[in-house]
Amino acid sequence: MARIAEADVEQADRYVKDVLKAQRKTWGAPLLNHLLYARRLSIFRGARAMWTGIEASGLIDARLRALINRRVAALNGCEF
Repeated sequence: MARIAEADVEQADRYVKDVLKAQRKTWGAPLLNHLLYARRLSIFRGARAMWTGIEASGLIDARLRALINRRVAALNGCEF
């Protein structure tokens, strides 16, 4: 059980719903961190802007980003 309750996706902003739907299509379910971010729209938009900026910068190769995400998940005890 999560220490912090997830957002009520049914009451979420359209942007949030679209992002979570895309994650569900890509990974089979929305990412848990995004379900937490979705509790506050400004935080959700800020986190998404960060990831969009990282991807758009081209400074970190997609394969390296994937490895970094897996390492961080492992350090946090996530079953990513």
